[in-house]
Amino acid sequence: MLYYLIICRSLTYAQRTAAALERAGITARILRSPKSIVGDGCSHSVKISQRNLPDALRILQRVQLPPKRIFITAGDGSYQEVEL
Repeated sequence: MLYYLIICRSLTYAQRTAAALERAGITARILRSPKSIVGDGCSHSVKISQRNLPDALRILQRVQLPPKRIFITAGDGSYQEVEL
């Protein structure tokens, strides 16, 4: 299953992002960002289903929580950045 990781600049922003999406009916799960994406830094992500990205971006724009970066995962477990 393909899914998106919305990279947030802190745990607090990840919590706010997930809460905003959940209020809108989008299932969102907070997790630590994979090291292959963020390198040495400590970062948190919000995981959402592939089909929810357009709605999620509209919601996050409306509540003024822009994503830092977004990645899509492939079936083999690799990540590719999505241009916003």
